[in-house]
Amino acid sequence: MKKNTLLEVKNLTKLYTSGYVRTVEVIGAKKVSFDIKKGEIFCLVGESGSGKTTVGNIILRLIKPSSGKVLLNGKNLFSYDKLAYWRKVQAVFQDPYSSFNFFYNADKPLNDAFDLLENSPSKDERKKIIRSTLETIGMNPDEILGRYPHQLSGGQMQRLLIARSLIIHPNLLVADELTSMIDASTRVAVLKELLRLKKNEKMSVLFITHDLAQAYFIGDRIAIMRKGEIVERGPVERVIFNPKHPYTKELVASVPPLHEKWEL
Repeated sequence: MKKNTLLEVKNLTKLYTSGYVRTVEVIGAKKVSFDIKKGEIFCLVGESGSGKTTVGNIILRLIKPSSGKVLLNGKNLFSYDKLAYWRKVQAVFQDPYSSFNFFYNADKPLNDAFDLLENSPSKDERKKIIRSTLETIGMNPDEILGRYPHQLSGGQMQRLLIARSLIIHPNLLVADELTSMIDASTRVAVLKELLRLKKNEKMSVLFITHDLAQAYFIGDRIAIMRKGEIVERGPVERVIFNPKHPYTKELVASVPPLHEKWEL
């Protein structure tokens, strides 16, 4: 593993089985390989059913691969102690509403994050860290803390989950279809938070999406998935503006012209 590589996926394959009378194998992922460097945003792009979420779920240790392996800092991810792994890898999922318990206010998931830390701070120190973290991502603590999920927008809830990750300071954030359930007016703000994490916190991000335009605007490198396999990968600029695979060409042709990337 190279010195600046954080995560390495090697020949990852996941087969699902279904059926009672006749067992059928369905390919979730097939010999998927890529690496994520420290402090970069790596985009995994594909349509529904392409296998990108399967790969993400394996990296999050939610499911086990049929074959292949994933190395985090050179060590097999399943050899880590569970809590130690969650300190290094966190996730923000597609549906922010499913990540909150509606019987508790927004303070609870932020406070719960401290339980993952080896040296948890005092109650007063927690409050200071929470307020400081919310301010770091452009949120007003007085407008967020104490409120319940139904009182917050989808965009605010996604940013709260990003704030939760910041409290833990993971090496890798897995963002699975991060913006698909929030309105267009808040997508830019949420995506820019990822760019800030990369720039200011030196955090690596695995950005899983079906939206090629979003991947272009925030990504450093990209891998295109189709039917469980990676069909093309490389620097975002090269893949978008000089695609080699027919499927990548179809994806590029289906989005409006892309011109310039965001700058913070």
